[in-house]
Amino acid sequence: MIHHDWTTAKVEALYHLPLTELLFRAQSVHRHHHDPETVQRCTLLSIKTGGCPEDCAYCPQSARYRTGVEREELMKPEAVMAAAREARANGSTRFCMGAAWREVQDGAAFDAVLRMVEDVAGLGMEVCTTLGMLTADQAQRLKASGLTAYNHNLDTSPEFYPGIITTRTYQDRLDTLRHVQSAGLSVCCGGIVGMGESARDRCAMLAQLGSLDPHPESLPVNVLVRTAGTPLEDADDLDPIELVRTVACARLVAPKARVRLSAGRLALTAEAQALCFVAGANSIFSGEKLLTSPNPSVDEDRQLMERLGLRFQA
Repeated sequence: MIHHDWTTAKVEALYHLPLTELLFRAQSVHRHHHDPETVQRCTLLSIKTGGCPEDCAYCPQSARYRTGVEREELMKPEAVMAAAREARANGSTRFCMGAAWREVQDGAAFDAVLRMVEDVAGLGMEVCTTLGMLTADQAQRLKASGLTAYNHNLDTSPEFYPGIITTRTYQDRLDTLRHVQSAGLSVCCGGIVGMGESARDRCAMLAQLGSLDPHPESLPVNVLVRTAGTPLEDADDLDPIELVRTVACARLVAPKARVRLSAGRLALTAEAQALCFVAGANSIFSGEKLLTSPNPSVDEDRQLMERLGLRFQA
């Protein structure tokens, strides 16, 4: 059953089940809606890096923090296409482009992104962008250019959010998601765990995602990558079991979504990643860099899939 009436309490009731019961329920739902033996590979490229005016406490690309990330202008279309072709050759079926903007501004830069979307779509790949806040008209223009999905994460619960970001409201994020859905684009929306939030905050975030109609087509679960110079550089390690519980609840809340095991995989053991796949994760980001954060290599991911007896989606 697909529900859109999720509440924090309902998600919490699942989150705190005995782990074996929670995994059984999540795996049962996963098998009903997905091939349990396949994992999708996506590639995420930073097409405009650094210099963002926002104050997201986790982000090395904020201009407010000294993190060593240099500001770079928008990439040339031919360089983006070369990266997309390489990603396709390495088995990725979805290519995501991220720009460190607070919001989309009409003009030459956005026009260039629209051309990039059209070109990548011509390769036969799913195309996703994450460009910050956007208007209804901009969402329509992206759709017309061949965009598959738009990523705009909620990051955390409404209650914990003000301690992480002050330069953009939670409602701003929900408004962008509304524009994306109204344009007929798929929503890619998830959050970050390990920022010091409580289990209740994770459940509240998932309840927000579960109340969207339709649910996000893609639900990325990111583990905080601590970066020197950001306010969260000394955040405590997250218990991997809490990540597994989050992934399992994401699968139960949004049964048809691609639950993407996203940033922070380098900090996870093979066993922790395996439990996440059992819990319902069925997508990863492939390539040695995820925007500006390190990521397992293509070969490491192939070896992991071989160990687990899983296969990548063709």
